[in-house]
Amino acid sequence: MLFLQERLLMEKKLIEWDLAEVSKALQLTEVETKEYFTDGRRVSFMIERRLAKILGGTLAPSEGASFDLLDSEGKKWEVRSLTKGGIYFCPSYMVGSGRAFEEKGFLKKLQEIKGYLISDITKFPKVPYWSISSEKIKELYLGGHLGSTTKITRKIFFETIIGA
Repeated sequence: MLFLQERLLMEKKLIEWDLAEVSKALQLTEVETKEYFTDGRRVSFMIERRLAKILGGTLAPSEGASFDLLDSEGKKWEVRSLTKGGIYFCPSYMVGSGRAFEEKGFLKKLQEIKGYLISDITKFPKVPYWSISSEKIKELYLGGHLGSTTKITRKIFFETIIGA
């Protein structure tokens, strides 16, 4: 399903690691290394740091900040991993056991950030990433394209957001 008749033309960029070198440094097999770095809970730390460097920016001042990094112009970005299970756009504090989506908090977050940097970690060690503005995410949400909690599948991500 394409978002109305509009395709979001975003340039796909790539973060690359040398799998053999990473595996050797970690003293793990390449299979173990790929398994580890395709888990969003584990790889987020690394992706955020690589993207901050790529953008000529810095990390947020603390893990509790309402954004993940600042670009070279001081604009705030949230970093998200596209996993086998999909992706969500609401704040992290709304995801997980005993937590609930809260629309007001989600819309407030969209006002505070420039957008999202989304990396497809399932492709490690060659991880494609895209940027999408918070305005576009808000438009998709209000149009009903992100569902009631902002979590969407990989298929919907590629069809609706990337337009592929």
